[in-house]
Amino acid sequence: MLELALNHTWAPGSNRGLYNSGMLKTLLLLVSISLFAQDAPKPEQKKGPPQPPKNLKVLQPAEVRLVMRGYATALGGQCTLCHVQGDMASDENPHKEIARKMIVMTKEINAKFPDGKEHVTCFTCHRGAHTPATAPPPAEKKE
Repeated sequence: MLELALNHTWAPGSNRGLYNSGMLKTLLLLVSISLFAQDAPKPEQKKGPPQPPKNLKVLQPAEVRLVMRGYATALGGQCTLCHVQGDMASDENPHKEIARKMIVMTKEINAKFPDGKEHVTCFTCHRGAHTPATAPPPAEKKE
């Protein structure tokens, strides 16, 4: 089709040259669109295992990922509730030290149970809220 469009000779008074010219433009447009529509090459990703967490004082490296997901659920927040955005190892956020104390507290409480099970977690008090409830909600008034 491209060969026909390129080799066609246009004669005065003929509309075929305009038709083939339009086809040529359409064909060139489609080819150029398909070239530009291709995905950009993906940047090369680092190979190897993920970097181990840094600045751990209470948790073990193997438990960090799972435990952090649990904390996010229990506290109803994002990682930046306790961590500095972009620097998880930083201790600049004071909530991180509070969280460490709470982790130690729950571990000490659970260690006192003879069955070895986890009875107390962050969710026990926080119930999905950043600030734990220290009293039950007010009772609904009956009419």
